[in-house]
Amino acid sequence: MYGVLPWCWWFSFARTVTLASGTPQISVQLRDFRVGDVLSVTCPFTPTRVERSVKWNHLSVRWPWWRIDTDSDFFHWNGIVALGVDSGGHAPPETEAELFRTDPPPEQLKTGDACRVGVPPTVVHVTAVDHHDPPLETGWLPRPTLSVAVLRRGLSYREFPDGSHLNGEGYTLHPGDGIPFTFELLMRPYAFLQPGDEVADTAGRAWLFDGPWDWTAFDAAGPGTGPEWPLVLLTRSGAPCSVADAEAVAEGTATGSHQKTVRHWMALTEASPTPWPATQPPK
Repeated sequence: MYGVLPWCWWFSFARTVTLASGTPQISVQLRDFRVGDVLSVTCPFTPTRVERSVKWNHLSVRWPWWRIDTDSDFFHWNGIVALGVDSGGHAPPETEAELFRTDPPPEQLKTGDACRVGVPPTVVHVTAVDHHDPPLETGWLPRPTLSVAVLRRGLSYREFPDGSHLNGEGYTLHPGDGIPFTFELLMRPYAFLQPGDEVADTAGRAWLFDGPWDWTAFDAAGPGTGPEWPLVLLTRSGAPCSVADAEAVAEGTATGSHQKTVRHWMALTEASPTPWPATQPPK
């Protein structure tokens, strides 16, 4: 892409994140994001300038955080980002998930006006996490080594017609490129499990865990309503698990159920899991 960047394509995390599960808050490493995470995100409102007033459901502003990558061979960004604007009525898919807001609001701004841009407290859920080696060439610096896709509350993954640049996963985030976000972890479903874990449930069935909504049963029966709690951790990373890891899984599934976990997640996000669980929907 050349010139103005639609923000729904290019979206970033701060250099550090703050995660919380209730209280107290705890700091974690930048790369500690997982599919299914429910986060509250904010970004301080920062002074900037309007480069073009609202047109085709976008407001173009001078971006106050990124640096232009003059060594890019494929992208020639001009320092401007186009923010999606909900003008009422039908909003295009690429603008309805917009997180950034301006102060004053877009309808009160014209080209050349001073304004502030930022993110008010907003609940999102993570739909995809990808690592990049070598880093992506995007047109700005630093070049991203990590992409995280999110959707705000009320939006679920959906398919788009062939040929669309949209993939249904939401905003593509690139942690580490300097925008001063703060994140609070509201929920991490199955935080005590890691992708690739093998577990046994209380019904005697064995399962492969590849994510909170990605369970594979080893028997020939269908997935039904998912694993029956409590769970027993069998292997981690293809090897016998440690006593501490096994105890964490047992403690985490001593009460509740898979279906209660799904219902709690849906109540927080007002969305369907991504992808929809390979189990029957919760009652």
